[in-house]
Amino acid sequence: MSGELTRLSIREASELLRKKKVSPVELTRECLARIERYNPALNAFITITADSALAEARAAETEIQRGRWRGPLHGIPIALKDLFDTAGVKTTAASELYKDRIPTQDAEVVRRLKAAGAVFLGKQNMHEFAYGSTSVFSYFGAVHNPWQLEYMAGGSSGGSAAAVSAELCFGALGSDTGGSIRGPAACCAIVGLKPTYGLVSTRGAIPLSRSRDHVGPLTRHVADAAILLQAIAGNDPDEPTSLQMDVPNYSSALGAKTSSLRLGVPRDFFYAGLNPEIEASVKQALDVLGRLTGSLRDIDVPVSTSQVVTDAEAFAFHAETLEKTPELYMAYTRGRLSMGAKVTARAYIEGRRELDQVRRNIRKTFAAVDALVTPTTPIPSRTIVEATGDDPLAIARRLDLRNCTPFNINGLPSISIPCGFTSAGLPIGLQISGPHGGEAVVLQLAHAYEQATEWHKRRPPLLTA
Repeated sequence: MSGELTRLSIREASELLRKKKVSPVELTRECLARIERYNPALNAFITITADSALAEARAAETEIQRGRWRGPLHGIPIALKDLFDTAGVKTTAASELYKDRIPTQDAEVVRRLKAAGAVFLGKQNMHEFAYGSTSVFSYFGAVHNPWQLEYMAGGSSGGSAAAVSAELCFGALGSDTGGSIRGPAACCAIVGLKPTYGLVSTRGAIPLSRSRDHVGPLTRHVADAAILLQAIAGNDPDEPTSLQMDVPNYSSALGAKTSSLRLGVPRDFFYAGLNPEIEASVKQALDVLGRLTGSLRDIDVPVSTSQVVTDAEAFAFHAETLEKTPELYMAYTRGRLSMGAKVTARAYIEGRRELDQVRRNIRKTFAAVDALVTPTTPIPSRTIVEATGDDPLAIARRLDLRNCTPFNINGLPSISIPCGFTSAGLPIGLQISGPHGGEAVVLQLAHAYEQATEWHKRRPPLLTA
């Protein structure tokens, strides 16, 4: 199976590992070979930990051979967005400021993945300090989209999405404060899941906005997102933003029937000004979902897009270093941070109160429906040249993450899955969102749609040329 191993899903590869038909070392070597071949074009990785990855793979192989299989991630090569602390391995947040930063402890999600037996291939490129939607503004250079190299991979988890799409790893962890998992997933035709706020610990992840930061998986299949989420979900008593929530068996939920689910289509705001090809693809997706579920109807959903809390919290984290060494930040990032410097204490307090109110009020929406369906992004990916010209102070004019951000503000679980391609070959994403703690329903519906369509089976031209 040499050369084909990296095309496997996590679930498929895991079953082969469990039955000892494939070795973790084989999987890891295949991934490292693909990274060596394709990363120069994609710039998806900042740090590649080849030696330690092979050592971890050998250790996993030994455990599995001795009958000590830990579960579906044991021996599976994955990677991490470069803002998750990794003991002894650089964590840069794609910034010159942190280019030599080596943490002494693992982030909580890294610790949990290690306990699950995952193999770590390295740290992935991103938008500097996660403060942007393109992954073009990185000290280590722009991330390129595997579907068309001159286009951006989305942000801020662009390197993670590009690497997963190009089969350089079986899955990755990203962060999402305003759409930074789902936007790149849509740009790269993969699955990106932002869980409910507080379900997954953010301890040990370099923060952007503690009130809106989320951590979640990027994978090529919905079932794989369920496997990764299972490993990282659950209360962390040492993280103030972590909440006590039920953690069901997400993989088991995938097989549940969708025929009784009630779907809401919030056309106001989310469907305004859509690119015509995205509009057509989402319409077709809604037709499929209508056949899979009990009902599909238009619904009004309250939307908040306030950036006051994020701007203030981002500035608060960077204020000291920004004052001492502003030259170590990219100009774009300095521009974004400057907005937070202008937020008054009164404005922040009122913004935080509004955020809390939004998260309470959104629960009323799910008395009438079980999930919401929208386009992930109103527009397809832009070229890297176009994105390089972004004005950091003109946030309102950018549409990349317009449809994602409200679900960070209200803290709802939200997933992006592929639902089509433009005539130029650029991926289109469909976003499904559920109630607080509703990951099982979101994954169930996304999996049903995935199995009813063929979009997830396409591979980037980069891999088939």
